[in-house]
Amino acid sequence: MILKIKNHEDYFNDQAYDALYKYKDRVEVYYGGASSGKSQGVYQKIVFKALNKTFKKRRRILVLRKIRKSIKESSWQHVIDILSDFQILEHCKLNKSDFTIELPNKATILFGGLDDPEKIKSIKGISDIVMEEATEFTLDDFTQLNLRLRDKEHIDKQMFLMFNPVSKKNWVFQYFFKPDGSYNPASGAVLYWSTYKDNRFLDDATRQELENLKNRNPAYYRIYALGQFTTLDKLVFPIYETKIIGKEIVQNLPIYTGLDFGYVNDPSALVSVRYDEQKKIVYVTDEYVKENMLNDEIAQTIIDLGYSKEEIFADSSEPKSIEEIRQKGVTRIESTMKGKDSVITGIQWLLQHKIVIDSRCFKTIEEFENYTWIKDKKTGDYTNEPVDGYNHTIDALRYALNRLILGEGRVEVIGL
Repeated sequence: MILKIKNHEDYFNDQAYDALYKYKDRVEVYYGGASSGKSQGVYQKIVFKALNKTFKKRRRILVLRKIRKSIKESSWQHVIDILSDFQILEHCKLNKSDFTIELPNKATILFGGLDDPEKIKSIKGISDIVMEEATEFTLDDFTQLNLRLRDKEHIDKQMFLMFNPVSKKNWVFQYFFKPDGSYNPASGAVLYWSTYKDNRFLDDATRQELENLKNRNPAYYRIYALGQFTTLDKLVFPIYETKIIGKEIVQNLPIYTGLDFGYVNDPSALVSVRYDEQKKIVYVTDEYVKENMLNDEIAQTIIDLGYSKEEIFADSSEPKSIEEIRQKGVTRIESTMKGKDSVITGIQWLLQHKIVIDSRCFKTIEEFENYTWIKDKKTGDYTNEPVDGYNHTIDALRYALNRLILGEGRVEVIGL
């Protein structure tokens, strides 16, 4: 099958169209601001590449997230939408249980997560690999996946990485950039940078929200909107630990669960926590973060994740949402009790504890790496107020532990 696009402006941003048939660079890195269309461009490219009749051997393209459960609502749906836009979806074979798509020419796009390494190892003959949200992976993940591209019958093998800049501590900055932020040629990659200004398909509301950051929070404007790695101000949580938290560590500790509501511009965030009162350790063991979730979807997600029988503390500013979720079967959801200066009180309580975050809780780690105190523009001194950003999982964390923070006792252990 040959795709014939008469007016590329109807489908592609300029950067995506210019890179559509460039196959000689082994590693392509797409980074920049939020809503810049970089993921859209990569998925358009792999579909075109898979359908390219000049390749004698059919492409087998592996699309990865660090955690497999993230695939359905991200990478999978993105490719489905593109196949629909190109009007070839009805000619493709979809396996929704295995997350594979066979294109009309028998080329295959496979989706998976690195939390199922044995299954990934069993996939042979890979021609290309996509690492969505590359900041969630590690340098070792990247190295091992790069070594997987060794099938001699495939030519023009490529890796595609997409991410929004986060902390300079992340491996993507340290590998692809020099300390001053300039390109590191030793990485051997070609870099494509874009912002929301490059996305011709972006809706006006999202564009305006990103523009508003310029005055509301200049540091976040540089990160979110302009897609720049930047040195942030003083971190609220400068010390914490990340590691895989095994069941043997937390199985006898009580569970605390918190929910922060969001929708269009902010995600909803569910966080599960275990607390060791004797050792004064807070373990963040699980998270679920997603935008555009209605209350029935939030309720179903809580049920699917196995937290419906636990006591869940949610943002008290949305009593209607709490009641709707309760009516959907999450009967133990409650409103948080917010006292005076509840944000600062919660932060101060957490700072008196050792905080351990499961290394699979990427959004929580990202927020801890970027959650800062407000700096007074006139005096240059830091205020006793955090910036209202990078705080969705952190707010959910405070809600989960709110009874302890307010000194109102414990909850019982329910399940594992």
